[in-house]
Amino acid sequence: MPERHDLSFRGSVSDVRPRPTPLDPDTAPPLGVRLHDEGADVAVYAGHADAVDLCLWDADGHYREVTLDHRVHGVHFARVPDVAPGATYGFRARGPWRPREGHRYNPAKLLLDPYARALTGTLRWSPEVFGHVVGDDLLGDDTVPDDRDSAPFVPRAVVVDEGFDWGEDRSPSVPWSSTVVYEAHVRGLTRLLPQVPEQLRGTYAGLAHPATLDHLVGLGVTTVELMPVHAFVSEPALVRRGLSNYWGYNTLGFFAPHAPYASVDDPAAVLREFKGMVRLLHAAGLEVVLDVVFNHTCEQGVDGATLSWRGLDSSAYYRLDGNGRDVDMTGCGNTLDFGHPRVVQLTLDSLRYWVRECHVDGFRFDLATTLARGRDGRFDADHPFLVALRTDPVLSRVKLVAEPWDVGPDGWRTGQFPPPLGEWNDRYRDAVRTFWLRDSARELHGEPAHGVREAATRLAGSQDLFGQQNRGPLSSVNYVASHDGFTLADLTAYDRKHNEANGEDNHDGHDDARSWNHGTEGASDDPAVVVSRHRSVRNLLGTLLLSTGIPMITAGDELGRTQAGNNNAYCQDNRTSWVDWDLQAWQRDLLATTRHLLRLRRELPTLRSRSFFDGRPVHEDGTTDLAWFDAAGALMTSSRWEDSRRRVLQMFVHGDAARATSGAPGDATTGDSLLLVLCGAATDTTVTLPAPPWGSSYLLLWDSAEPVPVEPECGVDGVQYVRARSMRLYAVDALPVTADEPVRA
Repeated sequence: MPERHDLSFRGSVSDVRPRPTPLDPDTAPPLGVRLHDEGADVAVYAGHADAVDLCLWDADGHYREVTLDHRVHGVHFARVPDVAPGATYGFRARGPWRPREGHRYNPAKLLLDPYARALTGTLRWSPEVFGHVVGDDLLGDDTVPDDRDSAPFVPRAVVVDEGFDWGEDRSPSVPWSSTVVYEAHVRGLTRLLPQVPEQLRGTYAGLAHPATLDHLVGLGVTTVELMPVHAFVSEPALVRRGLSNYWGYNTLGFFAPHAPYASVDDPAAVLREFKGMVRLLHAAGLEVVLDVVFNHTCEQGVDGATLSWRGLDSSAYYRLDGNGRDVDMTGCGNTLDFGHPRVVQLTLDSLRYWVRECHVDGFRFDLATTLARGRDGRFDADHPFLVALRTDPVLSRVKLVAEPWDVGPDGWRTGQFPPPLGEWNDRYRDAVRTFWLRDSARELHGEPAHGVREAATRLAGSQDLFGQQNRGPLSSVNYVASHDGFTLADLTAYDRKHNEANGEDNHDGHDDARSWNHGTEGASDDPAVVVSRHRSVRNLLGTLLLSTGIPMITAGDELGRTQAGNNNAYCQDNRTSWVDWDLQAWQRDLLATTRHLLRLRRELPTLRSRSFFDGRPVHEDGTTDLAWFDAAGALMTSSRWEDSRRRVLQMFVHGDAARATSGAPGDATTGDSLLLVLCGAATDTTVTLPAPPWGSSYLLLWDSAEPVPVEPECGVDGVQYVRARSMRLYAVDALPVTADEPVRA
């Protein structure tokens, strides 16, 4: 196992190639390029092409073309001699030009191998990269083919030796019940981290640097979810505005790591650096989950470029209408057609590659509804792709999370994906924001609030959404903020989006953020506003980390990161998006609070339930696994639930129930009963804690009204004075524990 300071990412490069089996002209080899001691087997799917030529440059720049002279079921393949690591290549496909039928074959265009393990070169947005005739503005007639050679303007695939010395690497295999997800951007997380050497900042190596690992491990997260690392490019419209695609949801290669995220230039070394990052995160006990984008590609609509899939077989890879036009269910110009078996194969092959060869621990599927649309375009929970994920011996054993929507008809499908997939829970996000922010603002303006029922449902694991198909609360990936939208701090500082820097006249991004600026739009030096905002951030964060389900934090939210009100910073590769590590005192306090809350979650099995609550008695005194109380300490009734004026709610979770449902290895054999008190009222409120048999003594573990964690203290009695818009966590009839040491400036 590598030492944590070893950032060389050395990997074994084999000098011995396997001997090939005889090439069977009736059976296609695996897709892509497979090296052996006679050269390589090369195979590519181009279902309607008449012929496919391999264009090959060796490491010295010598060029040759080889026709893939075998064809089986649309796969063109050949055994090609004298192919070695370092060679670069592409394909040219010859076939019909019939756009209305989805056939856009143009041998003047050099096409990337969809199975390429590495890429070299950059995409230059010039008319030559389009399969049809366009002008300098990149607009034209998509029915007329262009005969100019695109090779000088497009990246090439690279043949690489995939060997790597993994040593004793093993996945941390964190149980779902103990998982805390940390959504991060490879570049943005460390671009400004001063403890990382400058040449490593914003790279795979920088993410694996000891300074980064110390922060992640010290924070208490378990699983790093990386925003897209598949090779991607920026859209021409962004390039013309002098911007770039920062988020990376614009894939060019599903098997190749994004080269600009590496600290090295050699394509083979880029792959080794990615693998070395995974190895070092594993050594630190952290899982690596990839945010993957299989719903669309960077080729955009039929008026877009011809770079790979469109030139190989547009009618197979893309969902097209009867006129050969793209059916856009992603908002990105095209939609991969998961009704076609070759698209399903491509996706499954890619996923297995990243697990087997790169040791990643799971995936988050962007716009996952698209991946479950059949030939009729409708969502199908039993879609062959989802069935494959559930039954595949490799993929069914890693973490799988769906973003359960797209922009197509009936695209929102939260709660409808089958196990073992978890789901981003947008209903949780909206409910928590509404309770702490939107309803607080409405209350100040004398408008009715939404009550506490929805918030209670989300706190308890969203059984209404995930209570079917043998699913439990661990299917709910809870979040309040993600890469898409306001940061956690900006939710408390802006009522409106401020996306002018994106160059779209502020028309992009969500308009319904359910945020609240606390009376002043943007930055404020009013002490009352600042104090109120910081408390709201703690409320949002505390609710997230103390709820039933899987919490997800977005990088920088534990530090109060701001994007100055930009809620769609997808094209801001600058300080707007990067995590700023130059912390003020209140940000250090927030970091200490986050560490404290994650420590509580880690040490209290009652917070990590694997099963839903059902209100059943779990003790001979009649106390139930879950109970709800109002501010007076009375059990909630139907009329109380319906009263929208109520802004105080107490949630009691029984420790006996937790013992039966937490289930993670190493969990305590006894669980403390816990009481979570949420006071959304605009004024300080007297709250009566539940009386016996529910509890006879209460130990205060956390109070969001305090800027930093305090030493736990027992309540003098059952009547507590709770600050306005704050929350508390109590252990019930528990022995004292020690709080984290506060971290202050």
